[in-house]
Amino acid sequence: MHNHLSPHQIDAYLLRIGLKEPPEANLQGLKSLHRAQFFHIPFENLNIRLGRGVSLDPETVFEKLVTDRRGGYCFELNGLMLRALRSFGFDARALLARVHLGDEPSGKTHQLNLVHLPEGDWTIDVGFGAGGPQFVLPLSEGTFTDERASYRLSMEAPWGWMMRTLDDGTWKDSYSFSTAHVTAADIEMGNHYTSTSPNSHFTQISTVSLPTASGRISLRDLQWTEWAGDRKTTRMLEPIEFVQVLDHRFGINIPHPPPFSQS
Repeated sequence: MHNHLSPHQIDAYLLRIGLKEPPEANLQGLKSLHRAQFFHIPFENLNIRLGRGVSLDPETVFEKLVTDRRGGYCFELNGLMLRALRSFGFDARALLARVHLGDEPSGKTHQLNLVHLPEGDWTIDVGFGAGGPQFVLPLSEGTFTDERASYRLSMEAPWGWMMRTLDDGTWKDSYSFSTAHVTAADIEMGNHYTSTSPNSHFTQISTVSLPTASGRISLRDLQWTEWAGDRKTTRMLEPIEFVQVLDHRFGINIPHPPPFSQS
C-alpha cells in the first residue's frame, strides 16, 4: 500500500505540482513529472533545525509535502517521487549516491531514483536542491544539455557513475552512484545520519531552495540569494524577513523561525 499513492492522494499530488492529469508512463511523461514536482515543492531542511527530525513514513512525508505544502530534502522529495512514479505505472526504484561537493565525498547520503523505460534506464532526481538536475538524465556516458543547464555522466573508478554539473564554465563533481540494490534500511541509515549527525550540513545550516523560470532562489540561514539568468543577487535578511520570504517566495508557512547559525 505504501509503495503507491491512493486515488485521493494522486489527485492531491497532481494539484500540488500543477499537473491537470496523470502523466503517461513514457519518457515524455517522466520529463513532465520531474519538471512539475521540481518547480513546485521546495528543497528544505527546516524540520531538522526545528528539532522535529525527519520521518520517512510514506504517509507522513505525503502529509508534509503535499497536504501541508511544505518542502523536504532528498529522502523525502525523491521518496514521494518514487511513490508517484510507481502509481503512474513506471518501473522505478531508489538509488543511493555519495555527494562530492566538499573536499571529501560523503557517505551514501543522497537518494535519487532509477526508471526503466523501453528507451533504456533514466535517472530522475528532484532532491538535490534547486542547483540539482534540471531534467531527467539517460544512464549513459555523455554530456546532456538544455537551455538551462548542462550535466555530464561518466563511469569512473572507484565511484561508479559520476554526475558533474557545468558551473560558470567549469565541470564540478556533484555526486556519484551505482545501480546496486537499495533497501529501505539503507535509506533509513542515510536519513538518520543526515538528519542527526553534528557533522551533517543539514544539522548546521537552515537551507531552502526552489528553481524559478529564470534561475533559482535560495536561503542559507539569513543569506538570501537569487539567480536570474546570469545575474546573481545576495543579501542578508533580518530574522523577521526570513519568515516572510519563506511564505511569499517559497510558499512555506511555519509557526516559528528556525535557529540560525551565527558563524
